[in-house]
Amino acid sequence: MTVFSFTVVALLALACPSMAFDMGQSTRCVPIPDQMKICKDVGYSEMRLPNLLGHSNVELEVVPRSEDWRPLLQSGCHPQAQEFICSLIAPVCLDTFIQPCRNLCVAVRDSCAPVLACQGHAWPEVLNCDRFPAQEDTCLSPHPKLSHFPKDLPKPACQNCPEVVNSPAKKTVLDALCQHDFAVSAKLYRRRQPMGDPEFEIDGRVEFIRQGPLLPYDTRHLLQQWLLINLRCADTLVRPGRTQLYLLTGSVQHDGSVVLTRLFPWHKKDANITVATRKWRHHRC
Repeated sequence: MTVFSFTVVALLALACPSMAFDMGQSTRCVPIPDQMKICKDVGYSEMRLPNLLGHSNVELEVVPRSEDWRPLLQSGCHPQAQEFICSLIAPVCLDTFIQPCRNLCVAVRDSCAPVLACQGHAWPEVLNCDRFPAQEDTCLSPHPKLSHFPKDLPKPACQNCPEVVNSPAKKTVLDALCQHDFAVSAKLYRRRQPMGDPEFEIDGRVEFIRQGPLLPYDTRHLLQQWLLINLRCADTLVRPGRTQLYLLTGSVQHDGSVVLTRLFPWHKKDANITVATRKWRHHRC
């Protein structure tokens, strides 16, 4: 099952929950199981069931549904996305339910809904922010923004899959380096997860051919986020269990989003890519 089809099934299940949660019904506290990996480091060890999505069976509902959220959380779409999702599927075991505040839901939705939209899905109705309380002492609110966080870091764009050029001529590579804002070489890695959901990573360092506006300390993370946001494209670029070296060229748009424009698979036999990247240091466009 591909990432895309897995996400379709997951969101259909989330859009039609089997039962609506009644805040007045009796509940019980259970340990957060080890299999529920996305909520194992949220700062508490027990959750209250049924949870705020109406799930009561750990093995048949809670753990499988928690896995549905993993691709979205891996994208890093919002710093409190995990906290928000886990407050619903694994609410902390206190005397009363601590729901997320409406403004936290809105903040996460506004950042993460575009990632879902990139994959062809709307924000699930079960997470309609109107269902959550306005900000008050008994709900989970957004963390204050930290003033030292960089405000203008480039962000990965949701886009159509860029052109993949196999066995390019030297001039083709040099033209791409001239026409676009940056060029890097990076190894894309695809690891198959136990539940059949591939995970994409940048393996090792990212080497700059043309740095342009990219930031050295942020580029590896930026490219990894691009893969996780553009899952359907990533699915075509690397086979399961394989690592593929690419020369990637791209541009930074006016809104700060990073678009990849051309991808050159860089195999050992591709001498033209090697020659072009070495000649680039002294090349005049």
